[in-house]
Amino acid sequence: MPVEGGSSSGSASAARHPKQKRKAHSLSIRRTNSTEERPPGILRGDMLEGQDSKLPLALRSNLLDLFGQIEREFENLYIENLECEFTSLLPSGLVRREIDSLNERLAGDGQAIEGGDPTKGALKAKASHSTSQLSQKLKTTYKASTSKVPGTSYRLYAFQDKIGGARNFSVPTWELWGGDSWSLVSSSPLQIVSSFKATAGSRALCQLLKEYVGHRDGIWDLSVTRTQPVVLGTASADHSALLWSIETGKCLLRYAGHAGSVNSIKFHPTEQMALTASGDQTAHIWRYMVQLPAPQPPPDVGAPCDDDQDSSDREEGEVDGDGPTEVPTVRVATATLKSHQGVVIAADWLVGGRQVVTASWDRAANLYEVETSELVHTLTGHDQELTHCCTHPTQRLVVTSSRDTTFRLWDFRDPSIHSVNVFQGHTDTVTSAVFTVGDNVVSGSDDRTVKVWDLKNMRSPIATIRTDSAVNRISVSANQRIVALPHDNRQVRLFDMSGVRLARLPRSNRMGHRRMVCCTAWNEENQACNLFTCGFDRQAIGWNINIPALLQEK
Repeated sequence: MPVEGGSSSGSASAARHPKQKRKAHSLSIRRTNSTEERPPGILRGDMLEGQDSKLPLALRSNLLDLFGQIEREFENLYIENLECEFTSLLPSGLVRREIDSLNERLAGDGQAIEGGDPTKGALKAKASHSTSQLSQKLKTTYKASTSKVPGTSYRLYAFQDKIGGARNFSVPTWELWGGDSWSLVSSSPLQIVSSFKATAGSRALCQLLKEYVGHRDGIWDLSVTRTQPVVLGTASADHSALLWSIETGKCLLRYAGHAGSVNSIKFHPTEQMALTASGDQTAHIWRYMVQLPAPQPPPDVGAPCDDDQDSSDREEGEVDGDGPTEVPTVRVATATLKSHQGVVIAADWLVGGRQVVTASWDRAANLYEVETSELVHTLTGHDQELTHCCTHPTQRLVVTSSRDTTFRLWDFRDPSIHSVNVFQGHTDTVTSAVFTVGDNVVSGSDDRTVKVWDLKNMRSPIATIRTDSAVNRISVSANQRIVALPHDNRQVRLFDMSGVRLARLPRSNRMGHRRMVCCTAWNEENQACNLFTCGFDRQAIGWNINIPALLQEK
């Protein structure tokens, strides 16, 4: 029965329905922000008069303005999301042609994108950093994997903020595929950022000589033997390591002793022994014997290394390798190193080959005697997981990299003193740090930079190379000291030690890597195939780099 007036009943009604009153207030604020229907002044006045509040009028008016701005921001984000969804539904061929066209125009300019809204530019940078973090998380999870999930397929899309202008079109995606085994796939965003020191006309003659196909999953690492016969070794997430004939591309031997992803491979300096690190928390030392097949003439697939070369992607062209058949297999290790409590991410031989060092996600590096498998030292100090380790070619020095944004130099030249130096300068995970012939260390990072350091002056780098994508396991040629950078965005670039960009390896829908490039390795002893790269398209590639011509055009 309706009640006409009476303060007591009105107050009781308010007490019984406090939530309804708050809800009405919320709805009123929303109505106030819809400025299309009525002038803002009238709406604000109606609201302020119709609501019972103890807040000062000016403060309430401020709040309503702020809520209006928030709603408009959400409206803009909603519209942008709808545009992204629409873009993702476009035919893949149309999208790819648009990306290729814009990529060519922007890369040809060699300039950073200009003229965009500064606010949106900041959002772009933040979104790009988030994509890099997502990349790191996916790679991290995958390296630790020791099992397979058959018959599953996942696809994760990450749309970045757009900067003003139609030419800044980008469709970044991250895909995680599952089949008979898991494969990490990265299709990087279109990001054309020029911060290189090279001249626009720099060219080099680069030829793709051989593709090494046979792994059933992505390849993390590769290395070349230092003794005869010279073969190529690859370490893969399919739990195996393979040895290949460099000239013919034929698989010669398979090591299947690990129960997890094989994260690195290195060869003994004088004997036919290999050292592999794995996600099963162990490192294995194993012997191999191979016989090289008769060499074959290399195919004529050379192409000039051009900064404007087509970078189109073959979305459906991933290498389908079912693994080598009828290949000799080694299943038992000569020695198993078991002291780590986490994934062993990398391992290397100290000079002379009598000791090895391993790096693990348990934040420690271990030094072992090869003959006895005895743990000699545990190297601690990093605040987060280790990502890589490397030894000096002629001295008892070790460098370890970590996700704590630092790398450390360990000195074992004096048996009684094990000194350590910490190098700081990166702002994200240090993915690798390697020695050069001489007194330099080169470090690469997920912060998209590569830094050259002098061992005698650790306070600041002597050169910094800025790139447009996260850098993975780098390598430096011994004779000419050329740095080969493998990127998340499928590119491989060559720089000299002073930071001058020399070349970019050709990549198109007919050649080059179609997924993230994980590692590079030089082999200057071979006049033909002197650089190797591997990636998560399940293949390794042998390249011929005409170094004299490269340096002449520098």
